[in-house]
Amino acid sequence: MIQYESCRLPNGLRVINHYDASTRMAAVNLLYDVGARDESPQLTGLAHLMEHLMFAGSAHVASYDGELQRAGGDSNAWTTSDVTNYYDVLPAQNVETAFWVESDRLMALSLTDRNVDLQKSVVMEEFKQRCLNQPYGDVHHLLHGAAYTVHPYRWPTIGLRLDDIAKATTADVNAFYESHYSVDRLVLCVSGSVTFERTVELAQKWFGGLAPRRTAVRRLPVEPEQTQPREVWAERNVPQNMIVRGYHTCARTDGDYQATDLLSDVLANGDSSRFRRNVLMKTDLFVDLDASVLGSADPGMFYIRARLRDGVGWQQASDVIDAELSRLLTEGVTEAEVSKFANKYASNYMFENIGYAEKAVKLCQFELQSSAADASTEPDRYFSLTPGDVERVARSVLRPENCTTLYYGPDAKK
Repeated sequence: MIQYESCRLPNGLRVINHYDASTRMAAVNLLYDVGARDESPQLTGLAHLMEHLMFAGSAHVASYDGELQRAGGDSNAWTTSDVTNYYDVLPAQNVETAFWVESDRLMALSLTDRNVDLQKSVVMEEFKQRCLNQPYGDVHHLLHGAAYTVHPYRWPTIGLRLDDIAKATTADVNAFYESHYSVDRLVLCVSGSVTFERTVELAQKWFGGLAPRRTAVRRLPVEPEQTQPREVWAERNVPQNMIVRGYHTCARTDGDYQATDLLSDVLANGDSSRFRRNVLMKTDLFVDLDASVLGSADPGMFYIRARLRDGVGWQQASDVIDAELSRLLTEGVTEAEVSKFANKYASNYMFENIGYAEKAVKLCQFELQSSAADASTEPDRYFSLTPGDVERVARSVLRPENCTTLYYGPDAKK
């Protein structure tokens, strides 16, 4: 169980504290309720660009990293389709430095033409490196672009087009900042050798005077149900041909999410998984065969990825995957499998969240999606699953008409 205390300031800021006397350090984690899904289809990539610009300086902090480093700390950030997360790790005695710089860049970020142009260049190079010059770099663009027809998940966090980043103006960036970065869309957690009382004191001092901005109301289009299979063929000069399937599935907060996640484990988590035992160890068709689920705020994707060995045909590989899925749907899932993978999840969950910094992130994530208390009870949701739960989800998700398939590689000629 992750022990914590929390409160909400009058301006809407959610404040969480996890006290850990075993360390002299502190992690300050700030999770903003804004991501790539909040962008316009005509101008994507702004959420990720905004993340970069949050390190470019503000009214009273010329060098964000410089101030943190002088306090003996470090910082970083990441952006997804749903959220943007910033974190600082520093000696607990200097934790106020993090509150100062974080509040200043929320209140008065320095969005000058020079800063915007500089970070646009950085992000454009990142786009080229990750999506254009790296093998398999555009898989997400192609699969999600076909699987989603109206929802913003159809473009990746870095942006749909390189030109979107290039044409973004300082006014565009400032409008996105003013419309989405607000104290009432923020969850702040301090984890480490800092008490709850001190956390609240600093939150009130540095954030309490910030008034909520008039942020944009989130009205996202609902993705219609997919009613027939879709295919995408992409000829690319990569080492192996690849098949990637995307099945529409539930959101992270849906009651079926844990069963869907465990279904991916039954298929592909470790040596005792179905794909490993029945396909990879008994055939010589695949370099690898994997399954995973996208735990997103809105209905997401269940993926099956396969890299084919040289000379293996698309139909041959697809038939083997289909046969294994049919076996699961026909024979069902065993109690032993559910118990094993639930225990494995719980073990990994505890190990991944053993540190004070990891706990800060996890508490913020659960507070934003439901309640920080759920961070302690998440493993219980896996322990409560039955074979029937997993089988029901499998029948709902693994339907041909619910699937978009990407055929990708040197032989991907339809």
